[in-house]
Amino acid sequence: MFKLLQRGLVCGIMAVLAGDAVAQGSAQSFPARPITMVVGFAPGGPADVVARLIAPALGADLGQSVVVENASGAGGSIGQGRVAAARPDGHTILFGSLAQATIPTLLRNLSFDPQALEAIGLVNEVPMAIIARRDFPAANLAEFVAAVRRDGRRMNLGNAGIGSTSHLCSLLLISAIGAPVTLVPYRGNALVMNDLMAGTLDMGCDQTTNNAQQIRGGTIRAYAISTPTRAAALPEVPTTAEAGLPAMSMSGWNMLFAPAGTPGPVVERLNRALLAALRDENVGRRLAELGSEPASGERTAPAAAQAFWRSEIARWKPLLEAAEAAN
Repeated sequence: MFKLLQRGLVCGIMAVLAGDAVAQGSAQSFPARPITMVVGFAPGGPADVVARLIAPALGADLGQSVVVENASGAGGSIGQGRVAAARPDGHTILFGSLAQATIPTLLRNLSFDPQALEAIGLVNEVPMAIIARRDFPAANLAEFVAAVRRDGRRMNLGNAGIGSTSHLCSLLLISAIGAPVTLVPYRGNALVMNDLMAGTLDMGCDQTTNNAQQIRGGTIRAYAISTPTRAAALPEVPTTAEAGLPAMSMSGWNMLFAPAGTPGPVVERLNRALLAALRDENVGRRLAELGSEPASGERTAPAAAQAFWRSEIARWKPLLEAAEAAN
């Protein structure tokens, strides 16, 4: 009996060592080919813009090209499903957003586990801007709120689709104002922006990465920024707290994810490439122009990023469930 136990113990130790050797070997040979970085939203939207900005810097550090692939639809879940089904070897990753914190609550009959992802690290956080068509009848946020409370049901509030960052921003805005509006889901932020500039959509609530240029150019109006401090790219736009709507406070974010089961050393290698990209001067300068900046601190590391993602799932769950019950 003792010899059997001893033999089992030895076999177990050898299996662990073999697993470590495989993981180490996969890290040493990684990446073996170009990497596909999936974006769950349409080209031209804020996630797509930032993904295409960091892809060359990631590729430069990894020694392989990083190819952005758009798999849009269903609030980002199609792209997430594409990555969830990929081989967990680090060659297919997800450029995720706040949508990855809403999918577990909103979509219950998926073919994949929406929480089975490995966080690589936080990429950036970005303010949300309360925006409207340029001829919207309000000169400031107080007048905007009054107009929504008066005529909200006749006003259209566009977003990039159920569960998207702009959808969450819309729900939070409605809650903060305390008046209903007509929510209009689109298949991407770029389409929302097109209709705002054309004047066929009344208002939106979107990341400054998607609207800073249009705000500066005067093709749309901005009433407030949803973060505690003003955005460097839009210094003339007040914060919601300054403008009298402190309950409207949030940030959008982007994060890199790998499929569940990706070896730890591969995740760590991808994280090192992300950190190198975040130090890239061109990345930092361009993010600043878009009203954002590279992430910093512990949430750029896999473990803390994973914990932050879980906390965001918990934060938005009650608001999403309340919105679902109201409909």
